[in-house]
Amino acid sequence: MMHFTLCADGKATAGGRELLDAWRAQPDAWLWVDLQDEAAISERHFLVDELGLDEHAVTEAQRPRHPPGFEAYPGYLYLLSKPLTSESEDLEFATLQLALFAGPRLLVTRHSQYSRFIASMRQRFAEQGCADESPLTVTAAVARRISERYGKILLDLERRLDEIEDQLFDSKTDRLMQELVGYNTALRKMRRILAYHTNAFRSLRDSFDHTSSAHWHEEFDDIHSLMERFHSLAELYQNVITDLIEGYISLNAHHLNQIMKVLTIVTVIFVPLTLLVGIYGMNFEYIPELKSQYGYFILLGVMSAIVLGLLYLFRRVRWL
Repeated sequence: MMHFTLCADGKATAGGRELLDAWRAQPDAWLWVDLQDEAAISERHFLVDELGLDEHAVTEAQRPRHPPGFEAYPGYLYLLSKPLTSESEDLEFATLQLALFAGPRLLVTRHSQYSRFIASMRQRFAEQGCADESPLTVTAAVARRISERYGKILLDLERRLDEIEDQLFDSKTDRLMQELVGYNTALRKMRRILAYHTNAFRSLRDSFDHTSSAHWHEEFDDIHSLMERFHSLAELYQNVITDLIEGYISLNAHHLNQIMKVLTIVTVIFVPLTLLVGIYGMNFEYIPELKSQYGYFILLGVMSAIVLGLLYLFRRVRWL
């Protein structure tokens, strides 16, 4: 599916391939070509042969799985990104692959799935026109939108982590622990994606000279700083989650050790008592004190003395 939008004299005209001739005939106009679900061969032929884009970059953009990156070619910029899908609102997120080719008079956006933001921008162009717009303004808007959507998920996670931290150590089940492990896995994936975007946006910023192209250098520097901040935030939250998991495990281990200590103390106390009971439970005629009038009470006294002595010893060594 190809969507063509011709921007000339502040007006946006949507149409088909016929806009290519109008674009070539108007030196002051620029063209936006939006591609989705096109056959790979025909798409490559259109982008490489008709629009003159680099074949390697086009092939890279068509791969189903490729990390985000940036490359500056003579006459245009190439940015490959992984924005969140329209349905992704939390750490159970999915991404789509979005490639942008931005030159002075040409913008190509190629995405593997439907992009609500791209569609809304084309709709805005159709309704409000494209005065003060250019391929670079669209590129900057897309890059900022990518950063902000990842940031929203991370900021929502911060509130959830505060709630979990208050509840975790009073929880009687492992539900919160399972939730944290899931967050940790998702953050590892997000950090990798954000790291690629951070490097790509840094290269995009550096492609503009801070004197002759100061506006775009500052614009993309702000976007890079935003993405870099969210990448650091993802790393921070992963460390927080790791600390919570380790704290929960340590607390449970300490609780288990306390239980085992109590069981050990009880076992140590009853071992000598069981020994005495076992000895005096034997059916032999000549057992000491067997016929003694006070033998039973003497044995109970010895057993009590053993219990009290062991309890005193355990308290002295601070086991109790």
